[in-house]
Amino acid sequence: QGQLVESGGGLVQPGGSLRLSCAASGFTLDYYAIGWFRQAPGKEREGVSYISSDNGTTYYSDSLKGRFTISRDNAKNTVYLQMNSLKLEDTAVYYCAADLDPMIFCTVQNTCTMKLRYWGQGTQVTVSS
Repeated sequence: QGQLVESGGGLVQPGGSLRLSCAASGFTLDYYAIGWFRQAPGKEREGVSYISSDNGTTYYSDSLKGRFTISRDNAKNTVYLQMNSLKLEDTAVYYCAADLDPMIFCTVQNTCTMKLRYWGQGTQVTVSS
């Protein structure tokens, strides 16, 4: 049975950096797109970024462009989210999900409602001075 496990969250000061990892076990990420989502207290979940299964397409929500970078290492069965210039409003639980490209794309962009096949348990990111 496949699962995703996020790691790399923590407490960081504004302007700092973190790199989140999303590691898959029990299945290979090669054929899946990966999306990153976040949910802050009292707010709805929002799509952050995605990377296509062929590593050819990436997407970032408008508020994150230039600060976050998504990448994947299929040999390690892991996807990363490098987060730089962190702001207070980036504080949230960050989740990764895996599914076929169209499902990830529309879910991250909030243009559809899909039950994605794999979800991680989340990792807390807290930006605070």
